[in-house]
Amino acid sequence: MRIGIIGTGTVGQTLAGKLLALGHEVMLGSRSSANPAVRTWAQEAGPLAHGGDFEQAAAFGELIVNATSGTVALLALEAAGAASLAGKVLIDVSNPLVFSPDGQVSLDPVNTDSVGERIQRAFPEARVVKTLNTLAAPVMVDPTRVPGHHQLFVAGEDAGAKAEVVALLETFGWPAADIVDLGGIQAARGMEMLMPFWLSLMRHYGHTDFNYGIQGAR
Repeated sequence: MRIGIIGTGTVGQTLAGKLLALGHEVMLGSRSSANPAVRTWAQEAGPLAHGGDFEQAAAFGELIVNATSGTVALLALEAAGAASLAGKVLIDVSNPLVFSPDGQVSLDPVNTDSVGERIQRAFPEARVVKTLNTLAAPVMVDPTRVPGHHQLFVAGEDAGAKAEVVALLETFGWPAADIVDLGGIQAARGMEMLMPFWLSLMRHYGHTDFNYGIQGAR
């Protein structure tokens, strides 16, 4: 499958590396196709790896991943172009974290809206699925870094799109039983609100190899 990734940070590159290892063809999209870091990445990652700008990555991908910061996600996707997103599964991995000068963390939007919902409203023909935003990039692509059963969440309006994403996540090593469908895209609100708590846990543990494990009555 051809996959376009919008965003070239740690999350984007980690997902790109996993997808390439699974045999997918990947284009990593930056603000500019002349970005030297993206060119270097594409040269070193092998023949299935390509670099481009946001618009080129969106046009290239049969499936799109938004791996930008939640605070700039809409701008990046607008640059990618609605026409190139229409009809495609769009995985939103972002979190709308806002860091104040004193180090405090807040979210924008929060509570009554989410980045996932804003993306779906802005691009109604895209098939938005929120997932992978509640854990660190290394655990996204290798759930065995955390022992035992722990959960990954998905949310979105399109059942078929969610099924496609779950199937892809299973190839990452996530058991289907540990992927929890939270329903429509409005559930992205709670998923995004987990991130400040996740940051507190990271400070407590001193590393990022942890995840949420939900235990329920049988």
